[in-house]
Order: sequence, then structure tokens, then C-alpha cells
Amino acid sequence: MIDSVVRGVQLGAQSYSFRDRGLDEAIQALVECGLGECELYQGHLEPRGNLRRGEFAKVREWRLNTPLAFFEAVRKKFDDAGVLLYAYNYSFNKFMSDAEIERGFQMAEAMGVKYITASSQVSIARKVDTYAQKYKIMVGFHGHDNTRNTDEFSTAETFARAMDGASPYIGVNLDIGHFTAAGGDAVAYIREHHDKIVTLHIKDRKKNHGANLPFGQGDTPIAAVLRVLRDNQWKIPANIEYEYGKEKKGLDTVAEVKKCFAYCKQALET
Repeated sequence: MIDSVVRGVQLGAQSYSFRDRGLDEAIQALVECGLGECELYQGHLEPRGNLRRGEFAKVREWRLNTPLAFFEAVRKKFDDAGVLLYAYNYSFNKFMSDAEIERGFQMAEAMGVKYITASSQVSIARKVDTYAQKYKIMVGFHGHDNTRNTDEFSTAETFARAMDGASPYIGVNLDIGHFTAAGGDAVAYIREHHDKIVTLHIKDRKKNHGANLPFGQGDTPIAAVLRVLRDNQWKIPANIEYEYGKEKKGLDTVAEVKKCFAYCKQALET
């Protein structure tokens, strides 16, 4: 297996970083970058229907009817490449049927992962919790920086509402870049809630809903976050999520992820 643990901190990637290529090519990119742990973006598996044009039926059919053997084969691809498939990013939403929600847990189970990360709405956390308890798979809800919509995860308060009264299977996938952009203190949040955090997404954004920038150029305390994991020996995977390529066109994805990885390693080694 590829070892990308630095000073006790597991560094990996959200495969969304490699959204410009298919699954096999994304796995190869992880290998090329030397990253041995992955949180798998559902877009690397699902058909690329344009949901904004109402192609929900196509995606729903795929979710409900794709044999679970397909997902078992996906896990084998990662195993064969020497990359630990740690979590599946399956974003539950309020437009999903109960069968679609449950199917996400069955997919995760087939891939042998114990964690799902999800960009979802606060209002469906209770329903998701029912299935999380049934399958004994922990869900980490993922936040962005849309603080105007109180049903979207963004602040500490929105995560608290989802976890209040929930089972231990409901937690947080803390994106430290979006959390910073939404006005949060990522280091303080991790100190207080580390036992509820499934994975971290590592990116660098400016405060006040600011831009996504190369590591070290924004306001996100990447180095401080990684060091608090290191110094406290908290076993939370820190997954690079390369996004600034959306705003800085023409960049080579693998080269940029390697730069992100190098930045994280340097932070942990100093």
C-alpha cells in the first residue's frame, strides 16, 4: 500500500480533485501523486447526467439498478493500486427517495467503507441517521459557505443542529476552506469536535466568502489544522480537495495536487 502518512497524519485526496478524468485515470493520478488514501467522489461512478436539466431519472435508475458487484469491483481497483478507499462521497438530498438514500449505504457497504461524506440539507439528517444506524456506517455532513440558507451546512451551528439528538453515526466532514470562508475557526472547531469529524477537506479560501487559492495564499489555517492533528494524534484523514483550478484555468491537475501535497508535508515536518 502507498504510505502517505506524515508525522502520524494520514494525507490523502478527495477524488473530486481529479474530476477532469475518469475513475481509472483518477486512481492512477493518486498513485502518481503518492497519495495512499482516498475519499471517492460519486461523480467518478455515476452517469454524468445534467441534473440542472432535470435528468434525475437517469441518475436515479443507475443508483437503484446498478449491481452491487460493480461497487465491489471499484474497491478492488483501489486495492490493486495500493490506495486505501476510506470513504464514499454520496450526497443525500431532500429530493431523493428513501430507496436512493438507503442505496447509498448499500454502495458503501459493497465498497467496504465505514464512512460516507455528504453534501446535504440539515432537514434530512434524521432520515439519513435511520439508515446510518441500520448499516452501522457513519455519515459526515459536508459544509459549504452558503450561510444565507439555514438548511445548508456551513457553520458550527448548522452541524450542531444535525447532530443534536442524533445517533453516534452522524458527524461532520469538515471542509476547512469553506468553513473559513463562512466565518468559522477551523482549528477551534476541530479541537472541540474532533471525535465527530469523519474526514477533513483541505483547501485554501479567503475569508468572507472569498476565492479558492493555491495553498498558502488564502486565509485558511492549513498548517495549524494539520499540526493540531499531529500534536494530538487525532486519526482524522486530511484529504486534499484541489478546487482552485476552477478559477485559475490551464493548470495541470496532477502537478497542482503534488504541490498541495508538498505544502501539507512541509507543514507537518516543521
